[in-house]
Amino acid sequence: MPSLRPTVSGTEETGDPGARAYAAYQRGYYLTAKALAEPLAKLGDPAAQALLGDLYQNGLGVTPDVDEAARWFEAAAKSGDHTAELNFAMLLLSGTGVARDEARALKLLKSAADAKLPLAEFNYAQLLIRTSPASGFEEAVPYFRSAADAGIADAQYAMSQLLASGRGGEESLPKAREWLRRAAINGFEIAEIEYGIWLLNGKGGPANQPEGFRFLERAALRGNPIAINRVAHLYKDGLGTAPDTAEAAKWAVVAKRLDNSDPVLDDFFEGLSDEARKSALEEANRFTTG
Repeated sequence: MPSLRPTVSGTEETGDPGARAYAAYQRGYYLTAKALAEPLAKLGDPAAQALLGDLYQNGLGVTPDVDEAARWFEAAAKSGDHTAELNFAMLLLSGTGVARDEARALKLLKSAADAKLPLAEFNYAQLLIRTSPASGFEEAVPYFRSAADAGIADAQYAMSQLLASGRGGEESLPKAREWLRRAAINGFEIAEIEYGIWLLNGKGGPANQPEGFRFLERAALRGNPIAINRVAHLYKDGLGTAPDTAEAAKWAVVAKRLDNSDPVLDDFFEGLSDEARKSALEEANRFTTG
């Protein structure tokens, strides 16, 4: 995608149509970007071809057209444009706009990954594991780590799982916890939940129940059913937060509505007074409609 390319500065004065096309794209002037890029793309300019692929794939200034997007991405990829290699590889994997071809996608992703495109590194590592279950894990680790270092939350979470299980050649719960922490801070929801639980239980390092509660609550507030169930228990038992029957009851109701309750929460709720149950239902309604 063109957003991965360096920002062009001083493009207002330059006569370079390629630079002007990308500047127009950055500013949201998609029709101008298309008009400037199209003649260059037809002459074989890979950056212009990749830009057109992005416009057609995402329907920016044009009617979405996956076939046209695939055609331009393929042309740019053949010229060695690494971003186009990534985008065309993903189309090949899904069979969108082009016949599905996993082997070809693997080669294109490797080229883009070796060029240090973080999203290509992550996707190539995933594909290595899928296509080579026996040896793929260890081969994938350097790519996952590079993508994780670049801030890709999915890769950070993948590193935590590999280090926790030892499937990538090294097993280390403290290192796994650190990658889990990074993914959680990055907003990766599954990581938020797992990291919160690790903090509560002291897995991979010292326990920190208040911090664990905060990560779980953050995921719960976004509606994650697992986190909602956990938060209900934490409020009920006063773990990581002060005991709060009203909050526990509210979250228990929300968990029930999401089919993620359990016998302990059900018994807790049924043991409340009629008034407390009514209040919890009202608060749950505010949460689900807010």
